[in-house]
Amino acid sequence: MISFYYCIGPNPMKVALFLEESGVPYDAIPVDILKGEQLSPEFLRLNPNGKLPVVVDEGVTIFDSNAILLYLAEKYGKFLPGESFAARGTLLSWLMFVATGLGPYSGQAVHFQHYAPEPKSYGVQRYVFEARRHYGVLNNHLADREWMVGDTYTIVDMAVWGWCANIDRVLGVEARQDFPHLMRLVDRIGQRPAALAVHGLRERHAFKMQFDEQARANMFQHLPA
Repeated sequence: MISFYYCIGPNPMKVALFLEESGVPYDAIPVDILKGEQLSPEFLRLNPNGKLPVVVDEGVTIFDSNAILLYLAEKYGKFLPGESFAARGTLLSWLMFVATGLGPYSGQAVHFQHYAPEPKSYGVQRYVFEARRHYGVLNNHLADREWMVGDTYTIVDMAVWGWCANIDRVLGVEARQDFPHLMRLVDRIGQRPAALAVHGLRERHAFKMQFDEQARANMFQHLPA
């Protein structure tokens, strides 16, 4: 059985979506990042970078959500677009687009809007612009296609859903109307039974919700005490 170390952020949720979609047995192990559990020596032995999610599968430890999605998809032969090099190349291109662009810029947009101390106007402008630009690339790509890669539901769609389902937090509720094709994909995935099960996973364990000084110190170690 796979051990799935998770919190309720966008990156763990896209791995949870794969696990629910595939029916692969897993044990969900909560790691409360506001309490600093990701900084414990035990967790750092799993992921020296101290980030979620992590999976341990038959003694193999994999971290970074996009690496986990690719590992699981290839191991179990699920949610891949085909066996040709062309299909794999397209899959990798979009998966890395999420890993290196969509995710980081969305995360920084959230940070600078909601958590960074003043002055922060340049950071907000920079990261909101880039997050919005990445959302626009996805929206344009989906204007004439049903799924991100080929004609089938793949791990790229799951990776996109993980972040773009949080568009209200990243860009604001009003941004939904600016990306109709992307929101069509997000809403379609969100109605799947596996996605509904992922929402249930959010409530399975009691995570710390209060963003107090302890949480601030655990999340943003670069800030002065």
